[in-house]
Amino acid sequence: MSRRNGLLALVVVAGLVAVLTAPARLLGLVIPTEQITLSGFAGTLWRGSASRCLLAVPGGYLHLGSVEWRLQPLSLLLFAPRLQITSGWGQQRLSGKLVVHGGQDISLSDADARFSAGLIQQFAPLALSGDISAQIRSLQVRSGLVTGGEGRLVWERGAWLSPQGLLPLGSYALDFNQQPDRPLIGEVLTLAGPITAQGQAQLTGRAYDLAIDVGSESTMPANLQQALSLLARPIDGGYRLELSGEF
Repeated sequence: MSRRNGLLALVVVAGLVAVLTAPARLLGLVIPTEQITLSGFAGTLWRGSASRCLLAVPGGYLHLGSVEWRLQPLSLLLFAPRLQITSGWGQQRLSGKLVVHGGQDISLSDADARFSAGLIQQFAPLALSGDISAQIRSLQVRSGLVTGGEGRLVWERGAWLSPQGLLPLGSYALDFNQQPDRPLIGEVLTLAGPITAQGQAQLTGRAYDLAIDVGSESTMPANLQQALSLLARPIDGGYRLELSGEF
């Protein structure tokens, strides 16, 4: 009997060791590869890293660079892996809590991010520079589309890469909120700078709509006026920019 108990204890210990030291590459078996692509694994399944991470977003893939994670073991029993993640790629940073529900369904919460405004060119034909930071209280993605969320985006030291050179614009914020089964609504606010902007942005599935009033407390640069005249209509004190399309 003692030999049998000893053998059983040995099997249990070996099983625990195997689970606790499970290699990080096994994470690829429990996350949807059509939503998140990882390579260059190191560490364990529970606390590991990958040297390259791509996140599918409307319009393409967002390169997150290297990523580190901590996985809550009990979340695997619920078939919804729950991870605390941090990533970095040059000046680009991201941290937050991620829940993978399966397929193209993920949830992000308590997230902070920072990236170059140049990334916007991947998804919209806008030649912009500056830094964008994000504080995301919650964000739900279902079937690859944003279906709910709340947070703030801030565009700092924004500038337009005009044919005549770099044109400083200012710093702006977008406070967004989306209730279940409703469009995502964002309010555009001016924080600082010579060019003012205020209005609303809306995202419904892959379709976006922008309606923003652009003005200036002084004379607006001629090249900016010329560019806006091609995209916007004149209003008192500036221009009204209205854009719509799909990612």
